[in-house]
Amino acid sequence: MADRADRAGRSHLPRIGHPVRRQRALSMAALAILLVFVGRLVMVQAVNAEELSDEALATRLTTTTVTTERADIVDRNGVTLATSVDKYNVYVDQTELAEWQRIEDGKVTAEGPLDAAKILAPILDVSESELAAKLVGDSTFKYIAKYVSPETWALIDDEGIYGIGKESVSQRVYPNGTVAGNVIGYLAGNSDQVGKSGAAGIELALEDTLEGEDGSVTYERGANDASGTVIPTGILDEVAAEPGDTVVLTIDSDIQYQVQDILDQAVADTGSSAGIVIVEDSQTGEIYALADSDTVDPNDPSASDADDRGSRAVSTVFEPGSTGKVITMAAALEEGVATPTSEYVAPYKYTTSNGQTFSDSHDYGKQKYTLAGILVNSSNTGTIQVGEEIGSETFYDYLTAFGFGEPTDVGLPGESGGILRSWESWDGRTKYAVYYGQGVAVTALQTAQVYQTIANGGVMVQPTVVQGYESADGEFTERETDEDTRVISEETASELMTMLEDVTAEGTGGAAKIEGYRVAGKTGTAQVFSDGEQSGIVASFVGIAPADDPRIVVSVIMFDPQTAIWGGTVAAPVFRDVATLTLQSLGVAPSTGEADPYPTTWE
Repeated sequence: MADRADRAGRSHLPRIGHPVRRQRALSMAALAILLVFVGRLVMVQAVNAEELSDEALATRLTTTTVTTERADIVDRNGVTLATSVDKYNVYVDQTELAEWQRIEDGKVTAEGPLDAAKILAPILDVSESELAAKLVGDSTFKYIAKYVSPETWALIDDEGIYGIGKESVSQRVYPNGTVAGNVIGYLAGNSDQVGKSGAAGIELALEDTLEGEDGSVTYERGANDASGTVIPTGILDEVAAEPGDTVVLTIDSDIQYQVQDILDQAVADTGSSAGIVIVEDSQTGEIYALADSDTVDPNDPSASDADDRGSRAVSTVFEPGSTGKVITMAAALEEGVATPTSEYVAPYKYTTSNGQTFSDSHDYGKQKYTLAGILVNSSNTGTIQVGEEIGSETFYDYLTAFGFGEPTDVGLPGESGGILRSWESWDGRTKYAVYYGQGVAVTALQTAQVYQTIANGGVMVQPTVVQGYESADGEFTERETDEDTRVISEETASELMTMLEDVTAEGTGGAAKIEGYRVAGKTGTAQVFSDGEQSGIVASFVGIAPADDPRIVVSVIMFDPQTAIWGGTVAAPVFRDVATLTLQSLGVAPSTGEADPYPTTWE
């Protein structure tokens, strides 16, 4: 009975496996899963919403760089000396080209790489066999031509040859070749602008000014869109590129071209190893021409020797020789130890109080020279006597005041400050040799600065090859230069101008005379020593024109001339030719009136 009753009591419960029990189990599992999803949803929408949203956005954002072309370099008249142009590199997908066919009127008229070579070779100006070798193969990417013009690419594109493509590049070009190549400089590597930086000249010195700053565009695209299609309503963030500034030089490209031609011819005629010519405005310090022989062509710098790729005018140092004597005269006049007519006796040889013997270039016996006569006849022994009245410490101060020992900051890289040791370190011979331009080393530009100061009434202005910068919107900003510095009085400068004018009228600089213009200047011949032995000669002439109303200073330096060694013979004629063309180019009126020279001798 009990067992039956018990069975009867349990009989109403579902057995294991019964559909009701399975339903309950499934419901409980579904509820658990639902709770998990709800929890996850809460985490996603409430707790981690921002983080996950950022991650999703990041997968949709794409940033591209907006580059800006390197700005131009132009001369003082706006003539383009360096610019960036759009070019194309042409490439081939050889696998695609292998399947190419040209069908006309239902017939195959051309197909594959060999026919493509026949079509493209004349356009690219290359041999058909050479081009065919590049078109045949299984490469999916291979260059077949670089830096082709847009016009050339248009001709290629018109042919509709499958597998031929292009990539855009910006190429740096120098339209005037070697003209001012030593000033402009060039880009490192090749002329492809992308990823390249300046390697010399203005291209290097003003890299940041020319380059500008790249911009960027950040946009939102479909997460699964490989083509990068922009979502119209998505994020779009643009940072505009900042173009570089055009660099405006003080160089006059016409004058520069002619000066380079004159210099190269003079180097060839005299057998010189190299030469330098600088043409500077005596009032503003602006450089009209800064020429080095064998100037580099920035379009192909590798074609020039490494020594010819920069500017010797600012990097090569040498003893100025007799052109430096004018500083001794300036110090003597300014310090009041002499006047232009002070009297001296200049023997062929002169021995100082410490036993050092010096001589003149020629034995004319004892000469009764005035101070002016010492300069006009370039007497070493007379100059040393003048220097003894000045003293080493005072003379050192004048050398530094005229700019020796410090670079001029003309605007070019690699400029040397020359060599000027402290006066306390001058040995027993150097302390006298410095008075006639030895024992100190300078650049051609520093030498020009001495005469610019004299021509400008005793006021030194900083020389520059950079006039200023022009922004993309046309705003011009002048280059900042140092304040002008008075070195000597106007009276001293005037006296020196009269003395220097007589150098060309009656002295060693006669070959520098210019028809219709009065000229002031000084010749120089200095020995070059290496390991204690003479290894060469530097012949020079630095002149001012017109002497009665100074406008330009021209410095001519010739290294190791073979036909003659004297600056008056080798360098003065170069000055004459360069100064003549510059005065005419600038429209400078001829001189008026006659010079009134100081007496050069006395009785």
